[in-house]
Amino acid sequence: MYAIIETGGKQYWVSPKDTIQVELLDKPVGEKMSFKALWTGEEMEVGYGKNSAPSASAPEASDKTLPVATVTAQVVRHFLGRKLIVFKKKPKTGYTRRQGHRQNLTELKIEAIELN
Repeated sequence: MYAIIETGGKQYWVSPKDTIQVELLDKPVGEKMSFKALWTGEEMEVGYGKNSAPSASAPEASDKTLPVATVTAQVVRHFLGRKLIVFKKKPKTGYTRRQGHRQNLTELKIEAIELN
């Protein structure tokens, strides 16, 4: 079974026992959290090639007020993401600026997807 959850303004496709990296959450390490599933379905068989489309059972979409499933996750760790370089340059003037950025992230371990 899989579910699509939303946190930090992004959506993630998760299954039980998955580990995902999300925007920093204000929760201590080891704490359990629950998310409302936006979408649920059975496992998909992914095909390859020009005419192969993923086959799955009809997914169950949720109404915004009534979640179809609840996803339980545990906070594994907080860490900094990989370094991204922001580089600006203007031609002919010698103007260059180089700046690095590392995003604060939280790693979550998906424990269960429970249908309501």
